[in-house]
Amino acid sequence: MKARGVINHSKGEMRKGRSNAFIAGILLAVMTLSCDSSTVFSDNYRLEDDKWSMYDPASYTFTIEDTVGTYNLDLSVRTSTGYPYRNMYLFVVTSFPSGTTVADTLNVRIADEKGSWLGRGAGDLRELAVPYKANVYFPEKGEYHFRVIHGMRDTVLKGVHDMGMKISLKDSRGK
Repeated sequence: MKARGVINHSKGEMRKGRSNAFIAGILLAVMTLSCDSSTVFSDNYRLEDDKWSMYDPASYTFTIEDTVGTYNLDLSVRTSTGYPYRNMYLFVVTSFPSGTTVADTLNVRIADEKGSWLGRGAGDLRELAVPYKANVYFPEKGEYHFRVIHGMRDTVLKGVHDMGMKISLKDSRGK
């Protein structure tokens, strides 16, 4: 069997010919597959000391130029397993460039009826992807503002690490 590299006897080392190209190709493929080219906006709102006050909304600003394309909007919430409830009510307030405001209420299930945590994670940290809106379009060009406010009875909600928002351009193939 032939070696893949060439031995340089004067220096006692082996030059790596095709193996470097192979490794570079693998890394490039992994990076390409891990990137989602349809994502046009993604941001996480980190909560200090894992406490979320209802008076401290997670805020996001997104500028839209394409009023024809359709988009998917997703939220994500990361909690500890010490989060005291099975659900979380969220108010999502969207402000359009014209000043119009629209509010939605979401009931996000964090754990099932038996207390098993939904989403993925390791240790005491859990991340849950929350589909918010699918196949929507932005009717106005300009800056959109999103505020996510928790609607739980506790003024300060403990065990919440961060709240994220992702906006993706919907694929023309219907994904």
